[in-house]
Amino acid sequence: MPQVQVRKRLVLVEEIFHEGGPVAATPLKRGVALAVIENPFAWSYVEDIAPFMKDLEPLGLELAKALVAALGGVEKIEGYGKGAIVGTAGEIEHGALWHVPGGYAMREILGDAKAIVPSTKKVGAPGTRLDVPITHINASYVRSHFDALEVGLPDGPRADEIVLALVMTTGGRIHARVGGLKASEISKGDGLR
Repeated sequence: MPQVQVRKRLVLVEEIFHEGGPVAATPLKRGVALAVIENPFAWSYVEDIAPFMKDLEPLGLELAKALVAALGGVEKIEGYGKGAIVGTAGEIEHGALWHVPGGYAMREILGDAKAIVPSTKKVGAPGTRLDVPITHINASYVRSHFDALEVGLPDGPRADEIVLALVMTTGGRIHARVGGLKASEISKGDGLR
């Protein structure tokens, strides 16, 4: 398979102190790690693309490590998600190549994360934004952690590129108060509850 060609990377962290309610004692941090790579399948249909997932694994680990470090360490991470924006010379399936290397990288770095890593993808031009879904790392039904982070770059993806995204958070929404399963109530260890 082709080598992974990275044009640029970005790690960005936001801190949320409040959403109109009381100021949190500890701000919520939400971060994204992005990599803009050349799409080796741009401009033509290629039947056998799956082996490229293996080539993306080291990049997934690099991005996951960088994001965990930016957010303060493994013990701080409570939520995650992933996504991809494929340039217009590619197809949506090229974004699906990120499912395994992106998701498993975060789960490996975080140790015993049990929940499926939510994901989204789309085809778009430079400047396209993507809402990456977020859930709790150990139980998908923890309602306070249902969230999304809008990601993107002004100059990517170019037509023959893919923007790969990993997202992590240090907690649930800052003023979560709509009930449901709480993180402190996770008991089944099945990735759901």
